[in-house]
Formats: sequence, structure tokens, C-alpha cells
Amino acid sequence: MSIDLTLIIVLALVLIALAVLFTFVPVMLWISALAAGVKIGIFQLVGMRLRRVIPARVVNPLIKAEKAGLDIELNKLEGHYLAGGNVDRVVNALIAAQRANIALTFERCAAIDLAGRDVLEAVQMSVNPKVIETPFIAGVAMDGIEVKAKARITVRANIDRLVGGAGEDTVIARVGEGIVSTIGSSEDHKAVLENPDMISQTVLKKGLDSGTAFEILSIDIADIDIGKNIGAGLQTDQAEADKKIAQAKAEERRAMAVAHEQEMKAKVEEMRAKVVEAEAEVPMAMAEALKSGNLGVMDYMNIQNVSADTDMRESIGKETKNNDDGYNNPGPTKNM
Repeated sequence: MSIDLTLIIVLALVLIALAVLFTFVPVMLWISALAAGVKIGIFQLVGMRLRRVIPARVVNPLIKAEKAGLDIELNKLEGHYLAGGNVDRVVNALIAAQRANIALTFERCAAIDLAGRDVLEAVQMSVNPKVIETPFIAGVAMDGIEVKAKARITVRANIDRLVGGAGEDTVIARVGEGIVSTIGSSEDHKAVLENPDMISQTVLKKGLDSGTAFEILSIDIADIDIGKNIGAGLQTDQAEADKKIAQAKAEERRAMAVAHEQEMKAKVEEMRAKVVEAEAEVPMAMAEALKSGNLGVMDYMNIQNVSADTDMRESIGKETKNNDDGYNNPGPTKNM
């Protein structure tokens, strides 16, 4: 009984030891590496575990690189993993570059990957150029007609400028600026419609891919359309503005005329008030003159006679005028 119990305990301990060994030490991965011809020691795999590196993330890309004929050191792959890079994507990019005869070193590829760019996609774009389509870009020709153009930009990734180079948005913005400038320098919109490749040729000469991560291969105008008559709209708006300004000035002149008229009426009323005031002082002045002897009785009587004669003449003049109005405009007569 004691021998059987001891044997069972030993077997259990062996199983536990093997379980721990296969859990902590990737023995199967080590065997796969040896079978693929990759020289890696079991203690190197244990060291990866201690450095918190997942061995499969480094060894499997190393096996792939070895089979593709690439000479990459294990320490470089492990260092790139510890730096936060994608080891598998870097190895795939190196294999694709080798197959396409593109000169690409591991250091540059790792730098591109750590910069946040998809290095595999960049290599694939170097082999198979990408087409970027712009939205409709509107420009105004010299005759005031708006022209809308849509372009297709064929670009190829520039591996040397992937780190620090501008992206697709910059390329689209520069091409849009070139399209607007080319349309704006055209004498009329008909010239743009008749020769749309003038836009692509002019834009290509500007070297718009400078400082970007791409190389522009071609710019093709995919669609072109006529927009609004911007010149006529601006002239209409200007005419409307001039009209409002003229109306405002006319209203200002009318207000000034009304104010001047009111001022003159006020002055006339003031003069009339002064005349009435002066006439009211005439009897008092005559009385004072009589008292002081400056005006005699006969002079006063002559003044009264002249005043009465003037009143009579005015009365006769009014009656004559009324008679003339009645003669010239006789009223209706009644038949007897």
C-alpha cells in the first residue's frame, strides 16, 4: 500500500511539473522553431517570459522571415515588440518589399510602424498605386461662371517620406487649391469645358507631392459641371446695395428739406408775431406823441382820414372781386 501511494504521489508531482513546464516554457514553440531551422534556445524563450514578451508574437514572425530568406535577428524583433510595434506586420512588409524588389531595411520598416503608419499597406501601395477621389471642387472663371470639377489622383507611397510626410488630406487639399487656381485664371468657363485636361496638366506642374508621403503619378478630371453665375449674382447684390444707398440719401435729403421748411415757417411766425407786437405799440406811440406835442391834432385827423380811405378802398375792392366771381360763374337759373 505504501509503495502504491508513493508511486501515485510521484506521478502527480511529475504531471504538475510537466504542466508548469509546458505552461511557462513554450516547448511546442521551441520544437516548431527547430523544425523550421530557426536556431533558438529554450532558455531564450524562458527569458522572453521573464521580460513579459509573448514568445509566439516574436518566434512565429521569425520563422516566417527565415522561410522567406530574410536575415533578421531575434533581438531586433523582441526590441520592436517591447517598443510597442507590430512585429508580424513589419515582417510581412519586409517580405512584400523583398518580393517587389523594394529596398527596405528592418530599421526603416520598424520606424514607419512605430510612427503609426501601416507599413504593409505602404509597401502594397508602392507596388499597386492607390486612387484618391476628391469631392466636387468649385472655382470661378474670369467671366463669373462657377465651374465644379471632380478629380481622381493616382498616388504611390514614397517609403523614404513615410516618416514625417503629410497624408492624403494634404494631397487632396493641394490638388483642390490647384484646381481652383487653374479655373480662376481661365478667361471664361467655356475654355475649361473644352479642355479639362488643362487643369490636370497645370496642377501636375506645381509639384504638389512635395513633403508628402506619396508620389503623385497622375491627376485625371473625372467630372466637370457648371454651377451658378457668381458674377451676375455679385452685380445684382451690388446694384441692390447701390439702390438702398441712393434711397437712404434721398430720404436724408427729404428730411433735411422738411426740417428747413419747418425752420422757415417758424421764422415767418416769429416775424408775424413781431409785426403784431409792433402794431400794438403804434396807438401808444401816437398817444405819447400827442402828449408831447410831436404830433398835432390835424396830423392825427389826416392819419385817421387816410386809414378810413384805405379801409373803404379795400372794401370796394372786395365787392368788385365778388361781383366778378358771380358774373364769371353764374349760378343756375329757374325757368319761369
